[in-house]
Amino acid sequence: MGQCYGKTIPTNENDGTTGEAHTTTMVVSANQNQTPLQPSTPGNGLTVKNTPARSSHPSPWPSPFPHGVSASPLPAGVSPSPARASTPRRFFRRPFPPPSPAKHIKASLAKRLGVGKPKESTIPEEHGAETEQSLDKSFGYGKNFGAKYELGKEVGRGHFGHTCSARGKKGDLKDHPVAVKIISKAKMTTAIAIEDVRREVKILKALSGHKHLVKFCDACEDANNVYIVMELCEGGELLDRILARGGRYTEEDAKAIIVQILSVVAFCHLQGVVHRDLKPENFLFTSGSDDADMKLIDFGLSDFIRPEERLNDIVGSAYYVAPEVLHRSYSLEADIWSIGVITYILLCGSRPFWARTESGIFRAVLRSDPNFDDLPWPSVTPEAKDFVKRLLNKDYRKRMTAVQALMHPWLRNDSCPVPLDILIYKLVKSYLHATPFKRAALKALSKALTEDELVYLRTQFMLLEPSNDGSVSLDNFRMALGRNTTDAMRESRVPDVLSAMESLAYRKMYFEEFCAAAVSTHQLEALEGWEQIASTAFEYFEREGNRVISIEELARELNVGPSAYTFLRDWIRNSDGKLSLLGYTKFLHGVTLRSTNTRHH
Repeated sequence: MGQCYGKTIPTNENDGTTGEAHTTTMVVSANQNQTPLQPSTPGNGLTVKNTPARSSHPSPWPSPFPHGVSASPLPAGVSPSPARASTPRRFFRRPFPPPSPAKHIKASLAKRLGVGKPKESTIPEEHGAETEQSLDKSFGYGKNFGAKYELGKEVGRGHFGHTCSARGKKGDLKDHPVAVKIISKAKMTTAIAIEDVRREVKILKALSGHKHLVKFCDACEDANNVYIVMELCEGGELLDRILARGGRYTEEDAKAIIVQILSVVAFCHLQGVVHRDLKPENFLFTSGSDDADMKLIDFGLSDFIRPEERLNDIVGSAYYVAPEVLHRSYSLEADIWSIGVITYILLCGSRPFWARTESGIFRAVLRSDPNFDDLPWPSVTPEAKDFVKRLLNKDYRKRMTAVQALMHPWLRNDSCPVPLDILIYKLVKSYLHATPFKRAALKALSKALTEDELVYLRTQFMLLEPSNDGSVSLDNFRMALGRNTTDAMRESRVPDVLSAMESLAYRKMYFEEFCAAAVSTHQLEALEGWEQIASTAFEYFEREGNRVISIEELARELNVGPSAYTFLRDWIRNSDGKLSLLGYTKFLHGVTLRSTNTRHH
């Protein structure tokens, strides 16, 4: 079992064999008054506070990475986000000898069984934090835990508490086995820690009904603890099964795992919930059978995220953390990166980014590329390698969504239903607010799409249930979203995106225009055939949409000022004053001067 372990796994003590640092879950507040996460060193177990701290200041910065390098836990010299430029060159090919496929997993299991218990330490609280006596630790949950449940043995332990098996004593759960996550109130020393527990329960309650999501049963409290009661998953962790297989899965077996992961993550993302700690330890099997279903657990680091919002607190586990999280500006795509790391491990038995210390891991995540040359990668199918590469793209805008990943040729299964993708809503909303010139450019691009892209768009279009004439309107988008609504979706205000699509209430959109509206230029740029797609699209644009445009008008189209005139001149042909092929592709891409929408409290 292993239900709902704490958010921390200590660094591996040096056993004299590899000197590896074990995966560490970290949380670093964006608040400048808090001490940034210090790199761990071999032989020194590190446990850090598992509360996603909130930023308390506004967002005046023009960069999507609000605090720059100085506020980052990364060493000096770390480059800005790769979203601003091409993928940086490899920092080191192979800094240390390849690690054993399962050494960090063995260390995790040894620590969990009580061997070499780490010394606990937390990130210091920010100056001026509330005294414990002033904190309200009443959650409003039921006070009758002892009357309703009989606790069994402990099955897991984390920094804030532990998890036990239990059995219901009355009601619907009478004689039913359950798992109880017990969180100590004594360790809730800040208002943030209390709110984190409250939010974890709220998310578990709100996210209901998905077969690969752990079922929430109850929440209770007494003077000493909060008790979160969930279904009991007795098949062990994905972590354990990776170890049992020597660290590597066949492609077919890996597919079965990844499909389940993507399915539940797509559900969470549609509801506006980002998990932020996806790793093999947080997926449990319902039973010990080989074909048992997996369940996603542990929403202690998860959060609701509004449309267009970006988070800035650094949370997660070192080996699975996305580059943009380290740069303090991220959204749902950070979960996709973590799934890419898990897939890489399943297929080859090693981690894509490794170093002896946390700071070394962070450098590798930001600067190095995953190795696809060494064994067993030459024997892995091209489709599988392409799948992993499209999840581990350092530019988060170029990554596939969970739904798109389910429709990738490596995983596509026409007999399995495909979920609704929240990305469709965001892209259509942007299209409806675009200028006629930008829409013409996107329409030309949509005519050059590959069949793989069209399959995805056609599936999403059908989920909107078009009318008999093959068109959709705002009502179609509203009803499709309504069929998937949970309390989580309302909490994260996902339906608000519909208000920005109001113009669709007065007209129809047919499939051809839907393709133009729902295509992502950034994702297409990640394809090997992007140059051909762009060239073909430009031919359509030349015939149907390209027109004379001045430097000033192009700057207005891109929402940039006179300072951009110099490089915009290179986009316009001298011969006829129209966009060149270079100008067309750059125009589609846009200028990276994003307004920040980072949460602040």
